Amino acid sequence: MNNSIILSPDRITEANSFYEKLKRTMPRTKTDLKNYLKVFLNLNIGDTRICDGHNTPMDYLWHCYNSDFDGSTNGDCIVWAGRGGGKTLIAAAATLLDCIFKPNCKVRILAGSESQAQRMYDYLLGFLRDGFEDFLSGSVRKDRCSFLNGSDVEVLTQSAASVRGSHIQKLRCDEIELFDRQILEAAKFVTKSTDKIIGAMESLSTMHQPFGIMHELVDKAQAGGIPIFKWCVWEVIEKCQPERSCSRCPLNGDCQGRARKADGYLKIDDCISQMRRSSRAAFESEMLCARPSLENVVFAEFNPDIHIAPIEYNPDLPLYRAIDFGFVNPFVCLWIQIDGNSTVKVIDEYIKSRMTIDTHADEIKNRMPGGEERVVATFCDPAGAGVNDVTGTSPVWQLKQAGVKLRYKRSSILEGVELIRRALRSGDGKSNLIISPRCGRLIEAMQCYHYPPTGSIELPLKDGVYDHPIDALRYFFVNYNSSGAAKSRKY
Repeated sequence: MNNSIILSPDRITEANSFYEKLKRTMPRTKTDLKNYLKVFLNLNIGDTRICDGHNTPMDYLWHCYNSDFDGSTNGDCIVWAGRGGGKTLIAAAATLLDCIFKPNCKVRILAGSESQAQRMYDYLLGFLRDGFEDFLSGSVRKDRCSFLNGSDVEVLTQSAASVRGSHIQKLRCDEIELFDRQILEAAKFVTKSTDKIIGAMESLSTMHQPFGIMHELVDKAQAGGIPIFKWCVWEVIEKCQPERSCSRCPLNGDCQGRARKADGYLKIDDCISQMRRSSRAAFESEMLCARPSLENVVFAEFNPDIHIAPIEYNPDLPLYRAIDFGFVNPFVCLWIQIDGNSTVKVIDEYIKSRMTIDTHADEIKNRMPGGEERVVATFCDPAGAGVNDVTGTSPVWQLKQAGVKLRYKRSSILEGVELIRRALRSGDGKSNLIISPRCGRLIEAMQCYHYPPTGSIELPLKDGVYDHPIDALRYFFVNYNSSGAAKSRKY
């Protein structure tokens, strides 16, 4: 018996008309938007939160779409997601929604490479060819297309001329970890709101390195209240079916049943293959978003669970200071004590730029109870003894005049780095270094101090950001471990 329904030509025309009308109907809720994408783009965007503190891809897409309708004053956001997490595809869907439901919306695509930007644009063109051609105005170019309602999309190149010449509403920056920093700085100024559309810059990437652009953007976003949408493999993996055995699955150590609750698209077998062909560190970084890769990091031994702990000044222990001089680059002073087990305890930090030596002197002399009388020694950068050709003085001499006595010993960078590593984890596996949580800049430097990404990796990179707190710590270890080699100088 044939139960198929045969529609008359009039009913088919009526159904097609209704379908086209729905396509042009603006979704009003998150559920409406999810259904719209499923019906008209054949996209099933994950909307189930699996891991604590994570978001879903649908959370990001709803933010992009709805920020222009809900009275928001800032549409910026950060997307931190793993490889295969659909960042580029979903951003392309957001671009289509902006162009068809927000008249005169100007969207630009900028990526860490030309091929990556083209990939997002190609996704967009795929959507357009799948039933949205009637929304277009004119011919589609390889890097630009326009819509009947005045909206348009263009792919930008990684050049100052391309970026600076734009004044648009939506800027989508894909794989921002790979951006040229000068281009990134220029890109921050290209968005411009209209009466109905909020200017927004979206930054999407996996966090590959603890010292990279994405790491910096996430830190700044957390401090500035900019939304961060983070998801990992478990928010996009397909639902695991009962016939699969958890105990025999290579993913079980990380999954622990999470995939049973998932509703994504990423094939489980693909994830297993990727895990087997990658290192553990790379899998954690690229797929689990657990931590950035420690490749090229100088102090890979640094573990926040071991090396960060609440510690206070102890008047019964000797007190030391370590200083790295700077003006444009920061002036750094660390306060350090050592207990009876030879554990080095960094209890406080002072880091300031563009201040005079006398200002620094007042601060470092009065930071700890008891003043200068409690300080056993202050170790510093040997370069601070160099006399300035204009003033005829040196930072060491200026601090001495302010009542701060300094000692130093010349050493190589590698010597100090090795001493810090030994304190982090000695040959027998023990740690002899603890840093107070109040030393936020030093802690960040311990995690981000790194070797250059190319060329010789023997010496860490002097980046002007992370090297200065580490330099101060180096001076302490070199002088304290020199067995009397540190000398008190007279000037």
